[in-house]
Amino acid sequence: MSRRHRAEKREVIPDPKFGDAIVSKFMNSVMLDGKKSAAESIVYGALDIVGSKAGQDPVVLFHQALENVMPQVEVRSRRVGGATYQVPVEVRVERRQALAIRWLIAAARKRNETTMIGRLSGELLDASNNRGSAVKKREDTHKMADANKAFSHYRW
Repeated sequence: MSRRHRAEKREVIPDPKFGDAIVSKFMNSVMLDGKKSAAESIVYGALDIVGSKAGQDPVVLFHQALENVMPQVEVRSRRVGGATYQVPVEVRVERRQALAIRWLIAAARKRNETTMIGRLSGELLDASNNRGSAVKKREDTHKMADANKAFSHYRW
């Protein structure tokens, strides 16, 4: 980490099909080994399936799924006098978005459909309906923060 100054945030170019920057961020997270076209086909294919199954605008459903997965609070380790406490802290907006994207993709990769398009579309549909493993991850994070509420006075 540089001591001189913070790295400036790069602006994400909106995706070509929907013109949405968050879909573009999601696509970049799905991408493996720099294969942007493969990630593009996966995300667009999944959004097409989601749109046809739900009968709604796929981008609206995608944002709904993302909103349902975003955590409000998380626990961070804090060392006080030789003991380590799990201190609940609120999550910044950028981090909430990044965690939600990461959790959705990880949950989709663990599913057992045959193609990544099928896995991702299934996970997005589940998340938009407030179920699925990505939403469970958020619930577990909230439970952990709730259980450690007693240590919230160690917040920095």
